[in-house]
Amino acid sequence: MEKNMKRSKEKKSKKKIWLWIVGSLLAIFLIFIGTAYFTIQKTMNKINTPLIQTTDAAQPEEKTVIKKEPFSVLMLGVDERKDDSGRSDTMIVITVNPEKQTMKMLSIPRDTRTEIVGHDTVDKINHAYAFGGVPMAVDTVENFLNIPIDYYVFINMEGFLQIIDTLGGVTINNDMDLTYDEYHYPEGEITLNGNEALIFSRIRYEDPRGDFGRQIRQRQIIEAVMKKASTPSTLLKATDMLNVLGDNVRMNFSVKDLIQLQSIYKKMDKDIEQISFEQGEGQRINRIWYYIPNEEELQKIQTDLNNHLKSK
Repeated sequence: MEKNMKRSKEKKSKKKIWLWIVGSLLAIFLIFIGTAYFTIQKTMNKINTPLIQTTDAAQPEEKTVIKKEPFSVLMLGVDERKDDSGRSDTMIVITVNPEKQTMKMLSIPRDTRTEIVGHDTVDKINHAYAFGGVPMAVDTVENFLNIPIDYYVFINMEGFLQIIDTLGGVTINNDMDLTYDEYHYPEGEITLNGNEALIFSRIRYEDPRGDFGRQIRQRQIIEAVMKKASTPSTLLKATDMLNVLGDNVRMNFSVKDLIQLQSIYKKMDKDIEQISFEQGEGQRINRIWYYIPNEEELQKIQTDLNNHLKSK
Protein backbone atom coordinates (compact mmCIF):
# COMPACT_ATOMS: atom_id res chain seq x y z
CA MET A 1 0.00 0.00 0.00
CA GLU A 2 2.76 2.38 1.01
CA LYS A 3 4.69 1.46 -2.14
CA ASN A 4 1.66 2.26 -4.32
CA MET A 5 1.22 5.62 -2.60
CA LYS A 6 4.91 6.36 -3.09
CA ARG A 7 4.75 5.47 -6.79
CA SER A 8 1.63 7.62 -7.18
CA LYS A 9 3.42 10.59 -5.58
CA GLU A 10 6.44 10.04 -7.81
CA LYS A 11 4.22 9.97 -10.92
CA LYS A 12 2.48 13.18 -9.82
CA SER A 13 5.86 14.78 -9.12
CA LYS A 14 7.21 13.79 -12.55
CA LYS A 15 4.00 15.01 -14.18
CA LYS A 16 4.41 18.39 -12.43
CA ILE A 17 8.03 18.60 -13.60
CA TRP A 18 7.06 17.86 -17.20
CA LEU A 19 4.18 20.35 -17.04
CA TRP A 20 6.58 22.94 -15.64
CA ILE A 21 9.14 22.23 -18.42
CA VAL A 22 6.49 22.36 -21.17
CA GLY A 23 4.97 25.50 -19.66
CA SER A 24 8.36 27.17 -19.42
CA LEU A 25 9.23 26.28 -23.02
CA LEU A 26 5.85 27.57 -24.18
CA ALA A 27 6.37 30.82 -22.27
CA ILE A 28 9.87 31.24 -23.79
CA PHE A 29 8.47 30.52 -27.25
CA LEU A 30 5.66 33.07 -26.81
CA ILE A 31 8.12 35.68 -25.51
CA PHE A 32 10.40 34.96 -28.51
CA ILE A 33 7.49 35.29 -30.97
CA GLY A 34 6.29 38.49 -29.28
CA THR A 35 9.78 39.98 -29.24
CA ALA A 36 10.42 38.92 -32.83
CA TYR A 37 7.12 40.46 -33.95
CA PHE A 38 7.89 43.69 -32.12
CA THR A 39 11.42 43.77 -33.58
CA ILE A 40 10.14 43.06 -37.09
CA GLN A 41 7.51 45.81 -36.84
CA LYS A 42 10.04 48.27 -35.42
CA THR A 43 12.57 47.44 -38.15
CA MET A 44 10.00 47.57 -40.96
CA ASN A 45 8.75 50.96 -39.76
CA LYS A 46 12.33 52.17 -40.06
CA ILE A 47 13.10 50.45 -43.36
CA ASN A 48 9.86 50.99 -45.27
CA THR A 49 10.07 54.26 -47.20
CA PRO A 50 7.47 54.85 -49.92
CA LEU A 51 8.84 56.00 -53.26
CA ILE A 52 7.84 59.52 -54.26
CA GLN A 53 9.09 59.96 -57.80
CA THR A 54 10.33 63.28 -59.13
CA THR A 55 8.64 63.50 -62.51
CA ASP A 56 4.97 62.57 -62.74
CA ALA A 57 2.49 64.97 -61.18
CA ALA A 58 0.10 62.09 -60.44
CA GLN A 59 2.00 59.49 -58.45
CA PRO A 60 1.23 55.82 -59.23
CA GLU A 61 -0.38 53.71 -56.51
CA GLU A 62 1.98 51.63 -54.42
CA LYS A 63 2.20 48.17 -55.99
CA THR A 64 1.69 45.00 -53.96
CA VAL A 65 3.58 41.81 -54.76
CA ILE A 66 1.14 39.30 -56.23
CA LYS A 67 2.22 35.70 -56.69
CA LYS A 68 1.56 35.69 -60.44
CA GLU A 69 2.15 39.32 -61.41
CA PRO A 70 5.60 40.23 -62.82
CA PHE A 71 7.48 43.05 -61.08
CA SER A 72 10.83 44.83 -61.12
CA VAL A 73 13.27 45.92 -58.41
CA LEU A 74 16.12 48.42 -58.51
CA MET A 75 18.90 47.64 -56.05
CA LEU A 76 21.13 50.59 -55.20
CA GLY A 77 24.37 49.86 -53.39
CA VAL A 78 25.74 53.13 -52.01
CA ASP A 79 28.97 53.85 -50.14
CA GLU A 80 27.81 56.60 -47.82
CA ARG A 81 30.38 58.63 -45.95
CA LYS A 82 30.16 61.46 -43.43
CA ASP A 83 29.02 64.75 -45.07
CA ASP A 84 28.65 62.95 -48.41
CA SER A 85 25.43 61.39 -49.75
CA GLY A 86 27.56 59.03 -51.84
CA ARG A 87 27.00 57.63 -55.31
CA SER A 88 25.19 54.45 -56.27
CA ASP A 89 28.26 52.48 -57.37
CA THR A 90 26.13 49.34 -57.57
CA MET A 91 22.98 49.50 -59.69
CA ILE A 92 21.23 46.19 -60.31
CA VAL A 93 17.80 45.76 -61.89
CA ILE A 94 15.96 42.53 -61.11
CA THR A 95 12.83 41.50 -63.01
CA VAL A 96 10.72 38.68 -61.61
CA ASN A 97 8.04 36.70 -63.41
CA PRO A 98 6.43 34.39 -60.80
CA GLU A 99 4.16 32.73 -63.36
CA LYS A 100 7.12 31.66 -65.52
CA GLN A 101 9.22 31.12 -62.36
CA THR A 102 12.09 33.11 -63.88
CA MET A 103 14.27 35.96 -62.67
CA LYS A 104 16.62 38.22 -64.61
CA MET A 105 19.39 40.29 -63.05
CA LEU A 106 21.02 43.18 -64.92
CA SER A 107 24.02 45.18 -63.70
CA ILE A 108 24.24 48.73 -65.04
CA PRO A 109 27.81 50.04 -65.35
CA ARG A 110 28.24 52.92 -62.90
CA ASP A 111 29.85 55.21 -65.52
CA THR A 112 27.07 54.76 -68.10
CA ARG A 113 26.39 58.08 -69.85
CA THR A 114 22.68 58.87 -69.94
CA GLU A 115 20.07 61.54 -69.26
CA ILE A 116 19.61 62.28 -65.55
CA VAL A 117 15.84 62.66 -65.32
CA GLY A 118 14.76 65.64 -63.23
CA HIS A 119 18.21 67.24 -63.35
CA ASP A 120 18.25 68.26 -67.03
CA THR A 121 21.76 66.96 -67.57
CA VAL A 122 23.54 64.09 -69.32
CA ASP A 123 25.96 62.47 -66.90
CA LYS A 124 27.11 59.21 -65.34
CA ILE A 125 24.08 57.19 -64.28
CA ASN A 126 25.41 56.71 -60.74
CA HIS A 127 25.32 60.51 -60.23
CA ALA A 128 21.49 60.41 -60.29
CA TYR A 129 21.42 59.27 -56.67
CA ALA A 130 23.89 61.99 -55.64
CA PHE A 131 21.76 64.66 -57.35
CA GLY A 132 18.30 63.55 -56.26
CA GLY A 133 18.42 60.48 -54.05
CA VAL A 134 16.46 57.30 -54.67
CA PRO A 135 13.57 58.99 -56.59
CA MET A 136 15.89 60.49 -59.21
CA ALA A 137 17.86 57.24 -59.51
CA VAL A 138 14.61 55.31 -60.11
CA ASP A 139 13.35 57.83 -62.69
CA THR A 140 16.67 57.78 -64.51
CA VAL A 141 16.85 53.96 -64.66
CA GLU A 142 13.23 53.77 -65.84
CA ASN A 143 14.05 56.18 -68.65
CA PHE A 144 17.32 54.41 -69.53
CA LEU A 145 15.84 50.91 -69.71
CA ASN A 146 12.33 51.92 -70.81
CA ILE A 147 10.68 49.76 -68.14
CA PRO A 148 8.69 50.59 -64.99
CA ILE A 149 10.51 50.16 -61.68
CA ASP A 150 8.00 48.87 -59.12
CA TYR A 151 10.26 48.57 -56.10
CA TYR A 152 13.61 49.77 -54.87
CA VAL A 153 16.07 48.50 -52.27
CA PHE A 154 18.66 50.99 -51.03
CA ILE A 155 21.68 49.45 -49.31
CA ASN A 156 24.51 51.17 -47.48
CA MET A 157 27.11 48.63 -48.63
CA GLU A 158 29.57 48.96 -45.76
CA GLY A 159 26.88 48.48 -43.15
CA PHE A 160 24.93 45.89 -45.09
CA LEU A 161 27.92 43.58 -45.36
CA GLN A 162 27.81 43.24 -41.57
CA ILE A 163 24.97 40.83 -42.32
CA ILE A 164 27.53 38.47 -43.84
CA ASP A 165 29.27 38.23 -40.46
CA THR A 166 25.88 37.68 -38.80
CA LEU A 167 25.22 34.85 -41.26
CA GLY A 168 28.61 33.32 -40.53
CA GLY A 169 30.08 34.19 -43.93
CA VAL A 170 28.99 33.43 -47.49
CA THR A 171 30.42 30.99 -50.03
CA ILE A 172 30.82 31.88 -53.70
CA ASN A 173 32.55 30.44 -56.75
CA ASN A 174 35.31 32.91 -57.69
CA ASP A 175 36.07 32.78 -61.43
CA MET A 176 39.46 34.54 -61.28
CA ASP A 177 42.52 34.61 -58.99
CA LEU A 178 42.69 38.13 -57.51
CA THR A 179 44.93 39.96 -55.06
CA TYR A 180 44.32 43.37 -53.49
CA ASP A 181 46.89 44.55 -50.91
CA GLU A 182 46.97 41.79 -48.27
CA TYR A 183 43.75 40.22 -49.51
CA HIS A 184 44.07 37.19 -51.79
CA TYR A 185 41.07 35.55 -53.45
CA PRO A 186 42.03 32.27 -55.16
CA GLU A 187 40.05 30.92 -58.09
CA GLY A 188 37.38 28.42 -57.07
CA GLU A 189 35.02 28.12 -54.13
CA ILE A 190 35.81 30.60 -51.36
CA THR A 191 34.10 31.62 -48.12
CA LEU A 192 34.16 35.32 -47.21
CA ASN A 193 33.46 37.26 -44.04
CA GLY A 194 31.96 40.77 -44.19
CA ASN A 195 35.21 42.71 -44.59
CA GLU A 196 36.60 40.26 -47.17
CA ALA A 197 33.33 40.48 -49.13
CA LEU A 198 33.43 44.30 -49.07
CA ILE A 199 36.97 44.38 -50.54
CA PHE A 200 36.06 41.62 -53.00
CA SER A 201 33.06 43.64 -54.21
CA ARG A 202 35.16 46.79 -54.73
CA ILE A 203 38.11 45.38 -56.68
CA ARG A 204 38.25 47.08 -60.06
CA TYR A 205 41.68 47.91 -61.43
CA GLU A 206 43.22 44.55 -60.44
CA ASP A 207 40.65 42.81 -62.65
CA PRO A 208 41.38 43.01 -66.42
CA ARG A 209 37.60 43.19 -66.97
CA GLY A 210 37.45 46.40 -64.93
CA ASP A 211 33.98 47.44 -63.82
CA PHE A 212 32.39 44.43 -65.51
CA GLY A 213 34.37 42.04 -63.33
CA ARG A 214 33.32 43.99 -60.27
CA GLN A 215 29.67 43.76 -61.34
CA ILE A 216 29.98 39.96 -61.54
CA ARG A 217 31.40 39.80 -58.01
CA GLN A 218 28.75 42.14 -56.61
CA ARG A 219 25.99 39.99 -58.10
CA GLN A 220 27.62 36.86 -56.66
CA ILE A 221 27.71 38.36 -53.16
CA ILE A 222 24.10 39.59 -53.33
CA GLU A 223 22.92 36.18 -54.58
CA ALA A 224 24.89 34.40 -51.84
CA VAL A 225 23.40 36.63 -49.13
CA MET A 226 19.87 36.17 -50.50
CA LYS A 227 20.31 32.40 -50.62
CA LYS A 228 21.74 32.05 -47.12
CA ALA A 229 19.27 34.51 -45.60
CA SER A 230 16.37 32.39 -46.90
CA THR A 231 17.48 29.24 -45.00
CA PRO A 232 15.66 28.16 -41.78
CA SER A 233 18.87 28.39 -39.70
CA THR A 234 18.87 32.18 -40.05
CA LEU A 235 15.76 32.42 -37.84
CA LEU A 236 18.05 32.07 -34.81
CA LYS A 237 19.97 35.14 -36.01
CA ALA A 238 16.87 37.11 -37.01
CA THR A 239 17.14 39.79 -34.31
CA ASP A 240 20.80 40.58 -35.12
CA MET A 241 20.02 40.67 -38.83
CA LEU A 242 17.04 42.97 -38.32
CA ASN A 243 19.16 45.41 -36.32
CA VAL A 244 21.73 45.59 -39.14
CA LEU A 245 19.02 45.90 -41.79
CA GLY A 246 17.27 48.69 -39.88
CA ASP A 247 20.43 50.79 -39.89
CA ASN A 248 21.52 50.18 -43.48
CA VAL A 249 18.57 49.34 -45.73
CA ARG A 250 15.61 51.31 -47.10
CA MET A 251 12.91 49.87 -49.38
CA ASN A 252 9.28 50.25 -50.36
CA PHE A 253 8.38 46.59 -49.73
CA SER A 254 5.81 45.94 -47.00
CA VAL A 255 5.93 42.99 -44.58
CA LYS A 256 3.26 41.26 -46.68
CA ASP A 257 5.36 41.81 -49.82
CA LEU A 258 8.44 40.30 -48.17
CA ILE A 259 6.51 37.18 -47.11
CA GLN A 260 5.30 36.77 -50.68
CA LEU A 261 8.82 37.36 -51.99
CA GLN A 262 10.29 34.62 -49.82
CA SER A 263 7.89 32.00 -51.22
CA ILE A 264 8.51 33.26 -54.79
CA TYR A 265 12.31 33.32 -54.43
CA LYS A 266 12.49 29.73 -53.11
CA LYS A 267 10.99 28.51 -56.38
CA MET A 268 13.49 30.26 -58.64
CA ASP A 269 16.71 30.87 -56.70
CA LYS A 270 18.54 28.41 -58.99
CA ASP A 271 17.22 29.96 -62.18
CA ILE A 272 18.53 33.54 -62.19
CA GLU A 273 19.57 34.72 -65.63
CA GLN A 274 22.49 37.14 -65.53
CA ILE A 275 22.39 39.97 -68.10
CA SER A 276 25.18 42.47 -68.69
CA PHE A 277 26.31 45.16 -71.12
CA GLU A 278 29.18 43.80 -73.21
CA GLN A 279 29.31 45.72 -76.50
CA GLY A 280 29.65 49.32 -75.32
CA GLU A 281 32.91 51.25 -75.13
CA GLY A 282 34.72 53.74 -72.94
CA GLN A 283 35.04 57.31 -74.12
CA ARG A 284 36.40 60.57 -72.69
CA ILE A 285 34.12 63.58 -73.08
CA ASN A 286 35.38 66.90 -71.68
CA ARG A 287 38.15 64.93 -69.91
CA ILE A 288 35.61 62.72 -68.09
CA TRP A 289 35.52 58.98 -68.74
CA TYR A 290 32.12 57.48 -69.60
CA TYR A 291 30.76 54.12 -70.62
CA ILE A 292 28.79 54.52 -73.86
CA PRO A 293 26.29 51.66 -74.33
CA ASN A 294 25.91 50.05 -77.73
CA GLU A 295 22.49 51.24 -78.95
CA GLU A 296 21.55 47.92 -80.54
CA GLU A 297 22.49 46.00 -77.40
CA LEU A 298 20.62 48.52 -75.20
CA GLN A 299 17.46 48.11 -77.28
CA LYS A 300 17.77 44.32 -77.08
CA ILE A 301 18.07 44.48 -73.28
CA GLN A 302 15.09 46.87 -73.08
CA THR A 303 12.97 44.49 -75.18
CA ASP A 304 14.10 41.46 -73.17
CA LEU A 305 13.19 43.05 -69.84
CA ASN A 306 9.87 44.41 -71.12
CA ASN A 307 8.88 40.96 -72.40
CA HIS A 308 9.87 39.40 -69.10
CA LEU A 309 7.54 41.80 -67.27
CA LYS A 310 4.54 40.62 -69.29
CA SER A 311 2.18 37.91 -68.07
CA LYS A 312 1.51 34.91 -70.29
